[in-house]
Amino acid sequence: MERNLALEMVRVTEAAALAAARFLGKGDPVGADKAAVSAMRQAIKNVKMNGQVIIGEKPDSANAVLYPGCRVGIGGDIKVDIALDALDCRESLANGQANAISAIAIGPKGTIIDYPSNFMKMIAVGSNAIDAINLKDSIFDNLVRIAESKRVYVEDLTVVVLDRERHEKIIGEVRKSGARIAILKEGDLAASIATGIPSTGVDVVIGIGSSAQGIIAAAALLCLGGGFQAQFIPPGDIVPEEHDRFSIEQEDKKVSNSGKAANEKEILKNGMDERFETIYDKSDLVNGDNIMFAATGVSLSPFLKGTIFKQGGALTHSVVLRSQSGTVRFLRTEHFFDKNPDYSK
Repeated sequence: MERNLALEMVRVTEAAALAAARFLGKGDPVGADKAAVSAMRQAIKNVKMNGQVIIGEKPDSANAVLYPGCRVGIGGDIKVDIALDALDCRESLANGQANAISAIAIGPKGTIIDYPSNFMKMIAVGSNAIDAINLKDSIFDNLVRIAESKRVYVEDLTVVVLDRERHEKIIGEVRKSGARIAILKEGDLAASIATGIPSTGVDVVIGIGSSAQGIIAAAALLCLGGGFQAQFIPPGDIVPEEHDRFSIEQEDKKVSNSGKAANEKEILKNGMDERFETIYDKSDLVNGDNIMFAATGVSLSPFLKGTIFKQGGALTHSVVLRSQSGTVRFLRTEHFFDKNPDYSK
């Protein structure tokens, strides 16, 4: 892949962030998501690549574009897999809260895994604790090893966990260990990426979250040299809660899931249940040495400022990562609306 594609991708996330940021605090998560997806679609359609979305919007959601299997780009010899989230934390954005970002990862064809279920158990850390994590071990043992690797006390660690009923035991174990804990309504994607950036102060993210967000985070941590492990959870074993990523489509999912039940049983019968027993490393989820990642802040997150509007324009704050070179670029971009920017060119 051409390295310039990384900068093309940041223009894509900038477009989505600018569109979504208009909805900050307005109580309209669906509208914000639609605006972000539409802007991202417009920006990516003329990028010089032959891209296929592997992780994207649900085809039965309010956004019938940028879904898995969707082809994007103007074509050509550069064939890439794409994992994207035009707007993560749309509920938080709608409530004027933090951690909303637009993110995209790309790699050569065949590099991004197609996940078998919507939820995964996961743990994310920075590069200085990459060898300290093991999902098979207790939370206490993981935190002790992470602290030793970072040469700090367990009490000095900051652990991020989503505020979910299913995490009550995890939260209790983290508190018992003595570690500091940040409990978020949403934002495990931004927090997971933040573990790979030392200045953020986020040491560990742990819990059960969206597989789609997990794989996007794995792509970013692959570029940052961080650690990430995951285990997929069989369909039906986790009941989505109010603040889960796909909660707004729950009524649709109730209908669609009933039609999937027979297929899920067939999958397990055919021996694919090992996919739910395997512990996946980041390189198992996103396998390749030429991964590119870009994200733009919509609202404030641990590693990116949000989008700021000003007279005649706006400021966006983005990060661009490349696994091949290990470069980490933070971009502060000033946009002038009177120039009528066309993000499709």
